[in-house]
Amino acid sequence: MKRIIFFLLIITVPDLMTSGQTLNFNDSVAVYFQEIKVNTARYKDLWDLNIYGPVLLVNPGSRKLYSNCPDSAGVLKQEGNIYTGLLPVNINIANTSLKWNGRSWAMIMLPLPETSEDRLDLLSHELFHCSQTALGFHMSNAENNHLDKRDGRVYLRLELEALRQAMTAKTSAETNDHIANALFFRKTRYSLFSDAATSENLMELNEGLAEYTGTIMSGMNDQETIKYLENKLLVFQNNPTFVRSFAYITIPLYGFILERSDKYWNRNITSTTNLTDYFIKAFNLSVPVNLCAECISQYGSEKIFREEIARETEKEKRIISLVLNISIVNLKRSFSIN
Repeated sequence: MKRIIFFLLIITVPDLMTSGQTLNFNDSVAVYFQEIKVNTARYKDLWDLNIYGPVLLVNPGSRKLYSNCPDSAGVLKQEGNIYTGLLPVNINIANTSLKWNGRSWAMIMLPLPETSEDRLDLLSHELFHCSQTALGFHMSNAENNHLDKRDGRVYLRLELEALRQAMTAKTSAETNDHIANALFFRKTRYSLFSDAATSENLMELNEGLAEYTGTIMSGMNDQETIKYLENKLLVFQNNPTFVRSFAYITIPLYGFILERSDKYWNRNITSTTNLTDYFIKAFNLSVPVNLCAECISQYGSEKIFREEIARETEKEKRIISLVLNISIVNLKRSFSIN
């Protein structure tokens, strides 16, 4: 009899634990939805629009969905204060916005970040994408392959370091000097790559503004935002490629600095705005035609050049090795055919 009871406990206890864990997680999800709902209302003046809307949290392993509202097809069933269901297999899982079953959704992969600031940042970013059309912006993922080339990367890294120093400068004069230099590096990059100005601008209007929205709506104060952006910049430097990720850091940096003097600068942006020209005018700057070697060196140019030359050399070695391997394989095939 004891063995039977023990066996029943083995079966029953995990089921109870799973039920409890599900209940607790559902409660947490309901709190997350309430958190973003309250926060989007708090920051509705940022775009003169409350960007709160349908959200899908998805477990990548099980495809289990947790949502703040139902769908028109009835996939999502109410479970307490939230809605749950399974994501159809034909829909890719990603942090993105999508149209599905009668609504535009912000999809976010679980687990969510642990801190409320990071959660609000991520959710606000994707909710911005859902509101892009209403705000007059178009989705665009323009190619920026020049940022995988040595000079493209060098001048982007110099620009970002100049922006970092502008963000932490003690006086407005120092801030403006660093921003002017940042824009010099940007314009130099554009002079080297013919389509860079257009393609980068499209990506910054898309992902850059979304990330700026997330940063501002995260609820961090100025000092917390500075630390957050500095940490983000460190992480960015280790990205294997900058072709998409650059916009996630450039516009939050420019925007955060500009927000100090013009809180709602972003409301002046349209889908046709040239952001480089806009920032030059908004900061009331004259971009230098040339910079002396000493001026450039303050942004760590020697280290940046050294690292990017090493990266390019290693990349060329891998390409040569790949070409040789392909040639050897083709040569062996030709001998085997003969």
